[in-house]
Amino acid sequence: MQLTDTSASIWEKGYNNYGPWLKQKYPGHRVFKVIVDGNFTCPNRDGSKGFGGCTYCNVDSFTPSVSRNASTIKQQVMEGMERARQGNKADKFIIYFQPNTNTYAPVHYLKALYDEALSYCPEDIVGLSVGTRPDCIDAEKIALLESYTDRFDVDLEMGMESIYNETLGQINRGCTHDDLLVALELVKDSKLDICVHTIFGLPGESKEMMLKYADEINRYPQIKFVKFHHLHIVEGSVMGVKYKRDPFKLFSLDEYAEFLCELLPLVRPDVVIQRLFGLSDRDLLIAPNWGLKKSEIQYYIDQKILSNGVVQGSALNQ
Repeated sequence: MQLTDTSASIWEKGYNNYGPWLKQKYPGHRVFKVIVDGNFTCPNRDGSKGFGGCTYCNVDSFTPSVSRNASTIKQQVMEGMERARQGNKADKFIIYFQPNTNTYAPVHYLKALYDEALSYCPEDIVGLSVGTRPDCIDAEKIALLESYTDRFDVDLEMGMESIYNETLGQINRGCTHDDLLVALELVKDSKLDICVHTIFGLPGESKEMMLKYADEINRYPQIKFVKFHHLHIVEGSVMGVKYKRDPFKLFSLDEYAEFLCELLPLVRPDVVIQRLFGLSDRDLLIAPNWGLKKSEIQYYIDQKILSNGVVQGSALNQ
């Protein structure tokens, strides 16, 4: 297959891999994401859309404990950079507003937080990444994020989770797939790099239903990045309580790796895969516990992809 203008080194694993993509984009540098907690809430928690949040969600499950314990925005950036320099030999950074809904505030407030985060060692910052819900995006907030693109690469990450409104209703998502499509239309000609986040294995969805996610991603050329996660059940979530009472089928590691081997050939080759799976802290994880470290899971999946001869986007040329 033709790899468009993407360097072949990115395709050593059979898919358009974010790590090598970063190395190609920022040659000679090690780039690391620094997670920042802006103390946001969510319209699905504060009563605007609902209470309790999405049924699978415990914010602490996807936020490293070291990021939860810092105080000011600037201090979080300072300490995050230092950890990355010491532990990962990083020298360039992407400031990542991750927990909760990071556009859920007036624009003047958002600007103050983003400005503070980008004010520490700006010469070492290459990007700003903002995670949010599609129903918390509007033209004014897009314009604010675009105002940083003359200095940084700006990545707007939105939770798609599922493409099925019935599923989104069952998990108390508080928004519909149509909300995502509206947001994608707003950024159709934007300078922002758009990332969507999906969850595979939500109750009631068959493999055939989940493979259709690729069709939806492929429809929107403004989607540059994706994060694929498998459903994991965590303490402190509504789904966690239900799962303990009445366990339901979750992916085994081999099943999930095999599923990715079917999914990746269906995904446009220009889409950069930021993640193939998610993993919460061990003390919060209920299931599935694959008994491996993150690096071991990554290795297992990568080997499965390679051994199966999988190439991202290959099925689209058939």
